[in-house]
Amino acid sequence: MNFAPGTFTPAPGRGSLGRMLRTHARVEASLTLRHGEQALLTLLIPLALLIGLSLLDILPASSLGSTSKVDWITPRILALAVMSSAFTGQAIALGFDRRYGVLKRLSATALPRWLLVAGRVVAALVVVALQSVVLGVVAAFLGWSPSAAGLASAVLLLVLGTLAFGALGVLLGGALRAEAVLALANIVWFVLLLAGGILLAPSSLPHGLAVVVELLPSGALAEGMRTALVDGGFAAGPCVVLAVWAVLAGTLASRTTKLT
Repeated sequence: MNFAPGTFTPAPGRGSLGRMLRTHARVEASLTLRHGEQALLTLLIPLALLIGLSLLDILPASSLGSTSKVDWITPRILALAVMSSAFTGQAIALGFDRRYGVLKRLSATALPRWLLVAGRVVAALVVVALQSVVLGVVAAFLGWSPSAAGLASAVLLLVLGTLAFGALGVLLGGALRAEAVLALANIVWFVLLLAGGILLAPSSLPHGLAVVVELLPSGALAEGMRTALVDGGFAAGPCVVLAVWAVLAGTLASRTTKLT
């Protein structure tokens, strides 16, 4: 059979940016979900804390007020899940990708550098969405009854929190050696869990310290989620704090991230 001239002429060129972003994000999300340590950090630990703190008499009654334990802890566990996947998980993964030359090889493809970061952020959003569904279903079985009026605000906070913590994860994972990233990311995770406004509400802290905690991304996200899901209100202040962290950390990360 004879084909017309030009039928099989190569047409080199990169694919569309949208298609590359979807493909890169899908690969990053699948790698995160298949990694055992990542699954432990991003889902099993928040799930264990949600069940344990909801069923056991660990939380002081003074911090709960008239709110049930599961209603009080669920917004904070959702904030912890965002921090685990978008910050700690992303930082460690990026640090070891740099160590093994993955990022350097990806940068030699048609993927622009900004898309390498954007793909990781989109993957983090996918993981956070899955986390939120699983944690929400388990919390519902435990008796969680969130305010319907605050659901839209909670979704916005989850997106802003993922962007802020994702930018911080790229900032950390893109600047230090993998071993240092592994140690520092886990230390920061524990510090923010215990003293960053997640397990200890700012209202239970001295005034000066409470103000500092509310300006941290962890404290802003946890308090914003509580306002949305418990009080049914829109947390404008936490949204602004998270947006500022996302812009500042993203700008700095774009200047300091190394490929190797």
